[in-house]
Amino acid sequence: MNTYLLLKSLHLIAVIAWMAGLLYLPRIFVYHVENSEKEEITKIFETMEKRLYFYIMRPAMVLTWLFGIMLIYNIGHEVFSYLWIQVKLFLVILLTIYHEYLGKCLKTLKLRTNKRSSKFFRIINEIPTVLLIFIVFVIIFKPL
Repeated sequence: MNTYLLLKSLHLIAVIAWMAGLLYLPRIFVYHVENSEKEEITKIFETMEKRLYFYIMRPAMVLTWLFGIMLIYNIGHEVFSYLWIQVKLFLVILLTIYHEYLGKCLKTLKLRTNKRSSKFFRIINEIPTVLLIFIVFVIIFKPL
């Protein structure tokens, strides 16, 4: 079996799962904020947010990084000499920071200390989409 293709496939599966969570969690935050006065619904959103973040997104992020690092090891460290991989890694680091920020938002919603509006969460929901577009084009075209 081709190790490179196996690692690449596993990396891609993890990325898809991670991106799905990064795109969905802020949308749940929107509904959570819009229904913050309704205790029963708020508890449902808190459960959904916690499960999505800790049971799907976090493991998917870790696996994305793990398989990505294994891919780099498989290809060889000289890949770091290419600007496209440096740009990709920078963008993935930004996604990771965004992921951790969502974890902070999750905590403020649970503690009922959130100061952000549903509009804010609608806007930041576009961040992973924009980063994903740049990452895909950098990977496919390797323009740099």
